[in-house]
Amino acid sequence: MKKKQIIGLVVAAALFIVTGAASVLTNTFSQRILDSTVSETLAGGLEFSPPAQDYLAVVSVEGTIQEQTSDSVWSTAGGYLHTSTMEYLDRLMEDENNKGILLYVDSPGGTVYESEELYDKLMEYKTVTNRPIWCYMAHYAASGGYMAALAADEIFANQNTTTGSIGVILSGYDLSGLYEKLGIQYFSITSGEYKDSSQMTQEQMDIYQSQVDECYQRFVQKVMDGRNMSEEDVRALADGRTYTAQQAKENGLIDEISTWDAMYGYMLQETDSITIYQPSQSENILASLFSEVKNLVPKSEAQILKETAEEMESGVLMYYAEGLQ
Repeated sequence: MKKKQIIGLVVAAALFIVTGAASVLTNTFSQRILDSTVSETLAGGLEFSPPAQDYLAVVSVEGTIQEQTSDSVWSTAGGYLHTSTMEYLDRLMEDENNKGILLYVDSPGGTVYESEELYDKLMEYKTVTNRPIWCYMAHYAASGGYMAALAADEIFANQNTTTGSIGVILSGYDLSGLYEKLGIQYFSITSGEYKDSSQMTQEQMDIYQSQVDECYQRFVQKVMDGRNMSEEDVRALADGRTYTAQQAKENGLIDEISTWDAMYGYMLQETDSITIYQPSQSENILASLFSEVKNLVPKSEAQILKETAEEMESGVLMYYAEGLQ
Protein backbone atom coordinates (compact mmCIF):
# COMPACT_ATOMS: atom_id res chain seq x y z
CA MET A 1 0.00 0.00 0.00
CA LYS A 2 2.81 2.32 0.91
CA LYS A 3 4.56 1.53 -2.39
CA LYS A 4 1.41 2.36 -4.34
CA GLN A 5 1.12 5.69 -2.53
CA ILE A 6 4.70 6.59 -3.46
CA ILE A 7 4.09 5.67 -7.10
CA GLY A 8 0.92 7.78 -7.06
CA LEU A 9 2.79 10.78 -5.66
CA VAL A 10 5.51 10.44 -8.31
CA VAL A 11 2.94 10.25 -11.10
CA ALA A 12 1.08 13.24 -9.69
CA ALA A 13 4.31 15.23 -9.44
CA ALA A 14 5.23 14.33 -13.02
CA LEU A 15 1.81 15.39 -14.27
CA PHE A 16 2.11 18.65 -12.33
CA ILE A 17 5.51 19.40 -13.92
CA VAL A 18 4.31 18.52 -17.42
CA THR A 19 1.16 20.60 -17.00
CA GLY A 20 3.16 23.54 -15.66
CA ALA A 21 5.67 23.37 -18.49
CA ALA A 22 2.89 23.20 -21.08
CA SER A 23 1.24 26.21 -19.48
CA VAL A 24 4.45 28.23 -19.59
CA LEU A 25 5.04 27.32 -23.24
CA THR A 26 1.46 28.19 -24.13
CA ASN A 27 1.67 31.55 -22.37
CA THR A 28 5.01 32.32 -24.00
CA PHE A 29 3.69 31.45 -27.44
CA SER A 30 0.53 33.49 -26.86
CA GLN A 31 2.56 36.47 -25.65
CA ARG A 32 4.75 36.35 -28.74
CA ILE A 33 1.64 36.42 -30.90
CA LEU A 34 0.33 39.42 -28.98
CA ASP A 35 3.67 41.24 -28.96
CA SER A 36 4.36 40.87 -32.66
CA THR A 37 2.21 41.61 -35.66
CA VAL A 38 4.96 40.88 -38.18
CA SER A 39 7.81 38.41 -38.29
CA GLU A 40 10.09 38.59 -41.28
CA THR A 41 13.69 37.69 -42.04
CA LEU A 42 15.41 40.47 -43.95
CA ALA A 43 18.66 40.35 -45.91
CA GLY A 44 21.64 39.11 -43.94
CA GLY A 45 19.46 37.21 -41.46
CA LEU A 46 18.06 40.33 -39.73
CA GLU A 47 14.86 39.38 -37.91
CA PHE A 48 12.10 42.00 -38.12
CA SER A 49 9.47 41.26 -35.44
CA PRO A 50 8.17 44.61 -34.18
CA PRO A 51 5.82 44.91 -31.18
CA ALA A 52 2.09 45.30 -31.71
CA GLN A 53 1.97 48.56 -29.72
CA ASP A 54 3.53 51.95 -30.41
CA TYR A 55 7.32 51.84 -30.42
CA LEU A 56 10.50 53.69 -31.32
CA ALA A 57 12.92 51.76 -33.52
CA VAL A 58 16.68 51.68 -33.05
CA VAL A 59 18.59 51.88 -36.34
CA SER A 60 22.28 51.09 -35.84
CA VAL A 61 25.01 52.33 -38.15
CA GLU A 62 28.14 50.69 -36.77
CA GLY A 63 31.38 50.18 -38.66
CA THR A 64 32.30 51.12 -42.22
CA ILE A 65 29.35 52.05 -44.44
CA GLN A 66 29.83 49.88 -47.49
CA GLU A 67 28.20 47.36 -49.80
CA GLN A 68 26.69 44.28 -48.18
CA THR A 69 28.36 41.70 -50.37
CA SER A 70 26.87 38.36 -49.26
CA ASP A 71 23.69 36.87 -47.83
CA SER A 72 24.81 33.28 -48.25
CA VAL A 73 24.96 30.59 -45.57
CA TRP A 74 28.75 31.03 -45.48
CA SER A 75 28.61 34.76 -44.86
CA THR A 76 30.24 35.99 -41.65
CA ALA A 77 29.55 39.68 -42.22
CA GLY A 78 29.60 41.83 -39.13
CA GLY A 79 29.17 45.50 -38.37
CA TYR A 80 27.04 47.62 -40.66
CA LEU A 81 24.77 45.68 -43.05
CA HIS A 82 23.63 48.06 -45.78
CA THR A 83 20.99 46.00 -47.60
CA SER A 84 19.51 44.82 -44.30
CA THR A 85 19.34 48.40 -42.99
CA MET A 86 17.64 49.67 -46.14
CA GLU A 87 15.02 46.91 -45.96
CA TYR A 88 14.54 47.58 -42.25
CA LEU A 89 13.82 51.26 -42.92
CA ASP A 90 11.31 50.28 -45.61
CA ARG A 91 9.46 48.06 -43.12
CA LEU A 92 9.42 50.85 -40.53
CA MET A 93 7.83 53.20 -43.05
CA GLU A 94 5.08 50.64 -43.64
CA ASP A 95 4.43 49.97 -39.93
CA GLU A 96 1.94 52.39 -38.37
CA ASN A 97 2.96 51.30 -34.87
CA ASN A 98 6.39 52.79 -35.41
CA LYS A 99 6.47 56.35 -34.08
CA GLY A 100 10.06 57.37 -34.72
CA ILE A 101 13.68 56.32 -35.06
CA LEU A 102 16.59 56.38 -32.67
CA LEU A 103 19.62 56.47 -34.97
CA TYR A 104 22.75 55.10 -33.28
CA VAL A 105 25.91 56.03 -35.21
CA ASP A 106 29.35 54.61 -34.47
CA SER A 107 31.05 54.87 -37.85
CA PRO A 108 34.01 56.57 -39.56
CA GLY A 109 32.00 56.72 -42.80
CA GLY A 110 32.42 54.70 -45.95
CA THR A 111 31.70 54.71 -49.66
CA VAL A 112 29.95 57.64 -51.32
CA TYR A 113 27.32 55.36 -52.89
CA GLU A 114 26.15 53.61 -49.71
CA SER A 115 26.53 56.70 -47.49
CA GLU A 116 24.30 58.80 -49.72
CA GLU A 117 21.82 55.95 -50.19
CA LEU A 118 21.49 55.60 -46.42
CA TYR A 119 21.01 59.37 -45.99
CA ASP A 120 18.39 59.45 -48.76
CA LYS A 121 16.48 56.53 -47.21
CA LEU A 122 16.41 58.22 -43.80
CA MET A 123 15.15 61.43 -45.42
CA GLU A 124 12.52 59.41 -47.32
CA TYR A 125 11.39 57.94 -43.98
CA LYS A 126 10.87 61.44 -42.58
CA THR A 127 9.06 62.69 -45.68
CA VAL A 128 6.73 59.69 -46.01
CA THR A 129 5.91 59.24 -42.31
CA ASN A 130 6.41 62.71 -40.82
CA ARG A 131 7.94 60.92 -37.82
CA PRO A 132 10.99 62.17 -35.89
CA ILE A 133 14.54 60.89 -35.94
CA TRP A 134 16.88 61.36 -33.00
CA CYS A 135 20.58 60.61 -33.47
CA TYR A 136 23.13 59.55 -30.88
CA MET A 137 26.83 59.55 -31.78
CA ALA A 138 29.05 57.03 -29.99
CA HIS A 139 32.84 56.70 -30.43
CA TYR A 140 32.76 58.46 -33.79
CA ALA A 141 30.34 59.69 -36.39
CA ALA A 142 32.62 61.07 -39.03
CA SER A 143 32.37 61.74 -42.77
CA GLY A 144 29.68 59.33 -44.09
CA GLY A 145 28.73 58.61 -40.47
CA TYR A 146 28.10 62.31 -39.91
CA MET A 147 26.14 62.44 -43.18
CA ALA A 148 23.72 59.82 -41.80
CA ALA A 149 23.31 61.89 -38.63
CA LEU A 150 22.29 64.93 -40.72
CA ALA A 151 18.94 63.25 -41.41
CA ALA A 152 18.05 63.53 -37.72
CA ASP A 153 15.89 66.26 -36.20
CA GLU A 154 18.25 66.46 -33.23
CA ILE A 155 21.82 65.21 -32.89
CA PHE A 156 23.29 64.17 -29.55
CA ALA A 157 26.93 63.18 -29.04
CA ASN A 158 28.93 61.68 -26.22
CA GLN A 159 31.51 64.07 -24.78
CA ASN A 160 34.25 61.84 -26.22
CA THR A 161 32.76 61.49 -29.71
CA THR A 162 34.90 62.28 -32.75
CA THR A 163 32.84 63.75 -35.58
CA GLY A 164 33.13 66.01 -38.61
CA SER A 165 35.62 65.01 -41.34
CA ILE A 166 33.26 66.56 -43.87
CA GLY A 167 34.79 65.79 -47.21
CA VAL A 168 35.57 63.25 -49.91
CA ILE A 169 38.62 61.10 -50.61
CA LEU A 170 39.60 58.98 -53.58
CA SER A 171 42.90 57.18 -53.17
CA GLY A 172 45.00 54.35 -54.53
CA TYR A 173 48.48 52.91 -54.73
CA ASP A 174 51.14 53.35 -57.36
CA LEU A 175 52.80 49.92 -57.11
CA SER A 176 55.08 50.31 -60.11
CA GLY A 177 58.20 50.71 -57.94
CA LEU A 178 57.34 47.60 -55.93
CA TYR A 179 56.63 45.61 -59.10
CA GLU A 180 59.98 46.65 -60.53
CA LYS A 181 61.76 45.60 -57.36
CA LEU A 182 60.02 42.22 -57.40
CA GLY A 183 60.65 41.72 -61.11
CA ILE A 184 56.97 41.99 -62.00
CA GLN A 185 56.15 43.68 -65.29
CA TYR A 186 52.76 45.42 -65.48
CA PHE A 187 51.05 46.13 -68.78
CA SER A 188 47.59 47.17 -69.93
CA ILE A 189 45.88 47.45 -73.28
CA THR A 190 43.27 50.20 -73.17
CA SER A 191 40.66 51.79 -75.39
CA GLY A 192 41.66 55.32 -74.36
CA GLU A 193 44.47 57.29 -72.76
CA TYR A 194 42.60 57.77 -69.47
CA LYS A 195 41.50 54.15 -69.00
CA ASP A 196 44.63 53.00 -67.14
CA SER A 197 45.14 54.80 -63.84
CA SER A 198 48.00 52.66 -62.50
CA GLN A 199 50.39 55.60 -63.04
CA MET A 200 48.44 58.83 -62.78
CA THR A 201 49.09 61.76 -65.11
CA GLN A 202 48.14 65.32 -64.17
CA GLU A 203 45.26 65.19 -66.67
CA GLN A 204 43.87 62.10 -64.95
CA MET A 205 44.29 63.74 -61.54
CA ASP A 206 42.25 66.70 -62.78
CA ILE A 207 39.47 64.38 -64.00
CA TYR A 208 39.20 62.61 -60.67
CA GLN A 209 39.42 65.91 -58.80
CA SER A 210 36.31 67.11 -60.63
CA GLN A 211 34.45 64.00 -59.44
CA VAL A 212 35.60 64.54 -55.85
CA ASP A 213 34.49 68.18 -56.04
CA GLU A 214 31.03 67.16 -57.25
CA CYS A 215 30.51 64.77 -54.34
CA TYR A 216 31.92 67.34 -51.94
CA GLN A 217 29.36 69.91 -53.06
CA ARG A 218 26.54 67.45 -52.38
CA PHE A 219 27.93 66.82 -48.89
CA VAL A 220 28.14 70.56 -48.22
CA GLN A 221 24.52 70.98 -49.34
CA LYS A 222 23.38 68.23 -46.95
CA VAL A 223 25.10 69.98 -44.04
CA MET A 224 23.50 73.28 -45.07
CA ASP A 225 20.05 71.66 -45.15
CA GLY A 226 20.45 69.56 -42.01
CA ARG A 227 22.04 72.21 -39.80
CA ASN A 228 20.41 75.31 -41.31
CA MET A 229 23.80 76.87 -42.09
CA SER A 230 25.08 79.05 -44.91
CA GLU A 231 27.38 77.61 -47.55
CA GLU A 232 30.16 79.94 -46.41
CA ASP A 233 29.91 78.70 -42.82
CA VAL A 234 29.82 75.05 -43.87
CA ARG A 235 32.82 75.33 -46.20
CA ALA A 236 34.80 76.97 -43.41
CA LEU A 237 34.26 73.81 -41.34
CA ALA A 238 34.32 71.25 -44.16
CA ASP A 239 38.05 70.98 -44.83
CA GLY A 240 38.25 67.33 -43.81
CA ARG A 241 39.25 67.89 -40.19
CA THR A 242 37.57 66.06 -37.32
CA TYR A 243 36.01 67.76 -34.30
CA THR A 244 35.49 66.89 -30.67
CA ALA A 245 31.91 66.93 -29.40
CA GLN A 246 32.48 70.30 -27.73
CA GLN A 247 33.97 71.79 -30.91
CA ALA A 248 31.12 70.35 -32.97
CA LYS A 249 28.53 71.92 -30.67
CA GLU A 250 30.26 75.30 -30.70
CA ASN A 251 30.27 75.21 -34.51
CA GLY A 252 26.64 74.11 -34.84
CA LEU A 253 27.33 70.61 -36.15
CA ILE A 254 25.44 68.91 -33.28
CA ASP A 255 22.76 69.95 -30.81
CA GLU A 256 23.70 68.49 -27.44
CA ILE A 257 26.48 66.68 -25.58
CA SER A 258 24.89 63.87 -23.63
CA THR A 259 25.16 60.37 -22.31
CA TRP A 260 23.01 57.67 -23.87
CA ASP A 261 20.80 57.44 -20.76
CA ALA A 262 20.25 61.20 -20.60
CA MET A 263 19.31 61.35 -24.27
CA TYR A 264 17.02 58.36 -23.81
CA GLY A 265 15.21 60.17 -20.97
CA TYR A 266 14.81 63.31 -23.07
CA MET A 267 13.48 61.30 -25.98
CA LEU A 268 10.80 59.65 -23.82
CA GLN A 269 9.63 63.09 -22.69
CA GLU A 270 9.13 64.09 -26.31
CA THR A 271 6.94 61.13 -27.25
CA ASP A 272 4.22 58.94 -25.77
CA SER A 273 6.01 55.83 -26.99
CA ILE A 274 7.79 53.93 -24.24
CA THR A 275 8.71 50.74 -26.08
CA ILE A 276 12.11 50.62 -27.77
CA TYR A 277 12.57 48.00 -30.47
CA GLN A 278 15.73 46.75 -32.16
CA PRO A 279 15.78 43.84 -34.62
CA SER A 280 17.88 40.81 -33.78
CA GLN A 281 20.52 39.11 -35.91
CA SER A 282 19.90 35.40 -36.39
CA GLU A 283 22.94 33.28 -35.52
CA ASN A 284 24.56 31.47 -38.42
CA ILE A 285 26.40 28.50 -36.91
CA LEU A 286 27.75 27.27 -40.26
CA ALA A 287 29.14 30.71 -41.03
CA SER A 288 30.84 30.91 -37.65
CA LEU A 289 32.43 27.49 -38.06
CA PHE A 290 33.54 28.31 -41.59
CA SER A 291 35.07 31.58 -40.38
CA GLU A 292 37.03 29.79 -37.66
CA VAL A 293 38.42 27.25 -40.14
CA LYS A 294 39.25 30.00 -42.65
CA ASN A 295 41.19 31.93 -40.02
CA LEU A 296 43.41 28.89 -39.37
CA VAL A 297 44.73 28.88 -42.94
CA PRO A 298 47.91 31.01 -43.20
CA LYS A 299 48.00 33.78 -45.80
CA SER A 300 50.84 34.34 -48.23
CA GLU A 301 52.66 37.67 -48.39
CA ALA A 302 51.01 38.33 -51.75
CA GLN A 303 47.55 37.81 -50.25
CA ILE A 304 48.29 40.14 -47.36
CA LEU A 305 49.61 42.83 -49.72
CA LYS A 306 46.56 42.50 -52.00
CA GLU A 307 44.06 42.62 -49.13
CA THR A 308 45.77 45.63 -47.56
CA ALA A 309 45.65 47.53 -50.86
CA GLU A 310 41.99 46.69 -51.36
CA GLU A 311 40.94 47.60 -47.82
CA MET A 312 42.91 50.79 -47.34
CA GLU A 313 43.08 52.36 -50.79
CA SER A 314 40.20 51.12 -52.90
CA GLY A 315 40.17 53.68 -55.70
CA VAL A 316 36.49 54.29 -54.85
CA LEU A 317 35.01 57.67 -53.89
CA MET A 318 34.70 57.68 -50.11
CA TYR A 319 33.12 59.77 -47.38
CA TYR A 320 35.60 58.28 -44.93
CA ALA A 321 37.72 59.55 -42.03
CA GLU A 322 41.07 57.81 -42.36
CA GLY A 323 42.81 56.77 -39.16
CA LEU A 324 39.62 56.22 -37.13
CA GLN A 325 39.52 52.45 -37.71
